[in-house]
Amino acid sequence: MEKKLSSFTNSEDVVQDGKNKVAIYCVHCTSLILNPATGTYLSNIQFDLPTMTQKKNALTVQTDPVTECFRVDDMYHFENIGFSVQANDVQYLACADCEFGPVGWCKDKISFIALSRVRYEL
Repeated sequence: MEKKLSSFTNSEDVVQDGKNKVAIYCVHCTSLILNPATGTYLSNIQFDLPTMTQKKNALTVQTDPVTECFRVDDMYHFENIGFSVQANDVQYLACADCEFGPVGWCKDKISFIALSRVRYEL
């Protein structure tokens, strides 16, 4: 049976008891990133995450503000994630299969997945 994946619309669809209630997948290749009940929901986060596609001749890195995410305290809780080289105390997270991202960031060994950068099995 084929998975029915959906983009993020609101946290009520994907959060239950403070955790991700559904599996999280790459928006590009649909690889499994995180199993249900693995990430802790955080709201009112303030982080500027580089956009997934950058304008060709832009002088600066374009970013999107992230206000909601899932916190993952151990990198081994992920099913499929890649970490960039550290820059300014931050590593960016991308799908390990297709390298599409960033879908989140890691700082001080704590990872964060932006709700708006992934898909969900509903």
